[in-house]
Amino acid sequence: MFSIIIPTWNNLPYLRLVIDSLQRHSTHEHEVIVHVNDGSDGTLDWVRERGIKHTASPANIGICHAVNLAAASATREYIVYMNDDMYCCPGWDEALVRKIGEMPTDLFLLSGTMIEPVDTGNACVVVQNFGRSAEDFRADELAAATPKLVRGDWRGATWPPTLVHRDWWIKLGGYSSELSPGMSSDNDFSMKLWDAGCRVFLGVGDSLVYHFQQKSTGKIVKNDGRRQFLNKWGLTQATFDRYYLRRGEPVNGPLALAEPERKGNLKRALLKSRIKRAFG
Repeated sequence: MFSIIIPTWNNLPYLRLVIDSLQRHSTHEHEVIVHVNDGSDGTLDWVRERGIKHTASPANIGICHAVNLAAASATREYIVYMNDDMYCCPGWDEALVRKIGEMPTDLFLLSGTMIEPVDTGNACVVVQNFGRSAEDFRADELAAATPKLVRGDWRGATWPPTLVHRDWWIKLGGYSSELSPGMSSDNDFSMKLWDAGCRVFLGVGDSLVYHFQQKSTGKIVKNDGRRQFLNKWGLTQATFDRYYLRRGEPVNGPLALAEPERKGNLKRALLKSRIKRAFG
């Protein structure tokens, strides 16, 4: 079914959890490919001992390079990019398979829905605390509660776990290396899909994964991804998210495959983005 790409950087307790969840809670058999950044905490030895397919680098090369290296080894029809600080809930993959069957074309981006322990005001997640760390994580309690946490589908999928057809990953060149180590690289990949004609960016409400929140990205020195996105595409991430992807809006009826009209708020937001680009 899927080639599941997981970049990791000395995060072995969480990597163990996500691999365990894939083995326990996947309905289908998938190809798992881990990219090990550094691995001095024993991660590289661990994936080798368990025969997990992997790529590796002696130092942290960031998310963009890591996912591209791992994706080069993918053999399945669909690529799923997943963070190492996630835990898949029962039936996460079957929900995505069902949604793939409803797609009118192979040009789409699907995402699972994250369950997070802390409310950050993100309209795309389910807020429920099953533990803030690997040590106090209550996996069995989460699995039992999963059916009650299902929500409706939502627009504007960008964040992992994301699923795209492997052909489109290859055509678009994967993640953009100029955004290394990776801030705004998710948004940039969605913009590359949009530029190629994609109009379906769908969060699947019954494909649930638990997210421990910034157990990986919290350790890196971040690039100024928002400014890079603006300079590259000529509009701000906020404009793209709100007026194009319409992030967080519930899906009512069929998904629109056409570009939204550039009038009203969208037209003003685009003008504001261009002014910011010119004078920022």
